[in-house]
Amino acid sequence: MKLERISVNPARMNGQPSIRDLRLTVRRVLELLALYPDRDELYREYPELEAEDIRQALEFIE
Repeated sequence: MKLERISVNPARMNGQPSIRDLRLTVRRVLELLALYPDRDELYREYPELEAEDIRQALEFIE
C-alpha cells in the first residue's frame, strides 16, 4: 500500500518523515496518540490532523 500522505524531504523537518506538508512528523503523531487516547480530543487539539494521517503513520512504523 502506498503511503501518499507521508513524505521525506531532507530540507524539511531535518529529513524526518512528515505528514502531508504539515509540520507534524510521523514520530510526533505517534507521541500525540499516546498523549491523547481519546481521538476526539486529539482532533480538537490538532484539527489539521485526519484519521487517514494517523492510519498511515501507524502503517509507516510497521
